[in-house]
Amino acid sequence: MTDLTTLLQKWTGLSPELQARLFSTLVVVLGLWLLRWLTLRLVRRRIEQVTPRYYWSRVVTYLFVFTGILVVARIWFQGVGSLVTYFGLLSAGLAIALSDLVANLAGWLFILWRRPFVMGDRIEIAGQRGDVIDIRLFMFSLLEIGNWVDADQSTGRIISIPNGKVLKEPLANYTQGFRFIWHEIPVLVTFESDWRKAKEILDRIVHEHAETLSADAERQVRQAAQKFMIHYGKLTPIVYLTVKDSGVLLTMRFMVDPRRRRGIEEGIWLAVLEAFAAESDIDLAYPTIRYYDNRREGGAGWDRTPDAPGAGERGGSPE
Repeated sequence: MTDLTTLLQKWTGLSPELQARLFSTLVVVLGLWLLRWLTLRLVRRRIEQVTPRYYWSRVVTYLFVFTGILVVARIWFQGVGSLVTYFGLLSAGLAIALSDLVANLAGWLFILWRRPFVMGDRIEIAGQRGDVIDIRLFMFSLLEIGNWVDADQSTGRIISIPNGKVLKEPLANYTQGFRFIWHEIPVLVTFESDWRKAKEILDRIVHEHAETLSADAERQVRQAAQKFMIHYGKLTPIVYLTVKDSGVLLTMRFMVDPRRRRGIEEGIWLAVLEAFAAESDIDLAYPTIRYYDNRREGGAGWDRTPDAPGAGERGGSPE
């Protein structure tokens, strides 16, 4: 080995120390390239989906490139520090350069471990609502509901959301643990209507359409209470009364399956319109404009004759 080093020094003019560094660099580069090739083959065999495989290929490539740079720097610059320092720098560099990928991977592990949602759940996160249809290594997919559709029904679009969002954004699950949600339908009747009768009619209708759901909800609450701190004193439908500027507001409150909300609301409204149509003393309120003519509608003491002297002024002799 000494003879070979001397011969190379004579032919190339390179010192033995420089030759050792070049040889070490070549070994490191070839070794890392071989390890990267084997790792990528393993990734392609284990992951069939194109997007996760692409991201994992990028991660593996970046990892070996950073490792190679730091190890080669260690060979050529002895004063930089120990190998532990290099790995510390490597970790910091990866955390900065691949922060989004690392966050998405951590989110994926959190989804698998804590299970904030599973396939088929209806959720809302980062302003997006939909049914979970796919969970991948770096993102999950929702079948969108709402948006331009005036109800909790599908729009037909698929939304892909990075897994890291579950660690940063509030997440609402419509179906996990407790399968029902509260829903309210406001009905506004005029002040002249028989609001007592209207309230009785609405109470009867909401009980007819939601009573069975409330019985199912009670069973769900008892099951969910074993895992979550959920307690409701009253689960049966109820009608609340409030006075508004333009009428008496009667609000039907009941529990409903999120996926059946639109259909049940339609059934209740059909029953309400048919019941109110049969009552002559109940009218729905709506925005109106009323003009007041002081000359014609003024109270006692006003002269209502348009052309009379002092019309619009209170009667009585002047002092």
